[in-house]
Amino acid sequence: MPVRGQGPAGFEAVGSVAVRTFAAHQGHLTSGVTQPANMSMDGHHVNAMAGDGSGAPHNHFADYDELPEGHFYDPDAEYEPDPEYAATLAPDAARQRRERIGPTGRPLPYFPIPGPLTDHGPAKIIAMCNQKGGVGKTTSTINLGAALAEYGRRVLLVDFDPQGALSVGLGVNPMELDLTVYNLLMERGMSADEVLLKTAVPNMDLLPSNIDLSAAEVQLVSEVARESTLQRALKPLLPDYDFIVIDCQPSLGLLTVNALTAAHKVIVPLECEFFALRGVALLTETIEKVQERLNPELELDGILATMYDSRTVHSREVLARVVEAFDDHVYHTVIGRTVRFPETTVAGEPITTYASNSVGAAAYRQLAREVLARCHAE
Repeated sequence: MPVRGQGPAGFEAVGSVAVRTFAAHQGHLTSGVTQPANMSMDGHHVNAMAGDGSGAPHNHFADYDELPEGHFYDPDAEYEPDPEYAATLAPDAARQRRERIGPTGRPLPYFPIPGPLTDHGPAKIIAMCNQKGGVGKTTSTINLGAALAEYGRRVLLVDFDPQGALSVGLGVNPMELDLTVYNLLMERGMSADEVLLKTAVPNMDLLPSNIDLSAAEVQLVSEVARESTLQRALKPLLPDYDFIVIDCQPSLGLLTVNALTAAHKVIVPLECEFFALRGVALLTETIEKVQERLNPELELDGILATMYDSRTVHSREVLARVVEAFDDHVYHTVIGRTVRFPETTVAGEPITTYASNSVGAAAYRQLAREVLARCHAE
């Protein structure tokens, strides 16, 4: 595995990914045709989000006011994955880039860099939900939230799993917490400000959780309007955030029903594996019941394929079946397998900061742009 360092011809090795400037990449393709350092082949400017090729540290995401009018960012031009990793995303990466065919087999739309916001709120609430464990719910919650925060959105992450994996993934020890989302749900007069934690990511806060939350499922049984408890707890926070993302536990119990009742949208992370596919029908049935009986505003925003490896026939077949069954509900963005994701859990930070130039970070930034594009299309 390569280590971080300066390589030949303007490359900087970052894990298994080589990063170079778009201008250098195009200059290589054109065999000596000279272009200005900040110009692409079609004469447009390429912004500073791509590396400068010098090997010096730089801010991967430039501030909006640093981008002069007419500049744009081409996410397809920023990364040159090494051939081995590229094969996990596309059997023929060159053809996919040339024809803009995504891993789902559909034409890949362009998701523009979102502009800055002049004001914030009310928040869209997204439930990250799948009753099967180990499909990437927590990883997707952390990294989608961090990517949205990079784009200037105020984000609140809600750890709604008694295992507290979301809190651990952000460097918080759940066993040392005095106040968690459990107290916010069950204790009258408890303010969200008393429970909220600031994360190391600017614009992103956390409502943490620990094993105490498992008691809430039993205690809520006798409560009036028990399915709406989380909705009532989050209501005062809506004006302060643009997105609230809830990491649900791997079950379809009362806590998950609370999350679906509070949410406007559901994202279903789906591991590209047969057993994960089988559970989607049961989950969509539960979503429909919540729509009919508790939350008419709830809708399935998308199914997110995770842990995808196109080198295996099984992954490709599962993804093809999901697209066939759910069509436009399947995100164009696909999250490939990489060792970077478990490394970020140990580090206690999102992949967008731990390995900012990695293909995994690029995938979640594209997912954030796709989520924002779907919100704006409504």
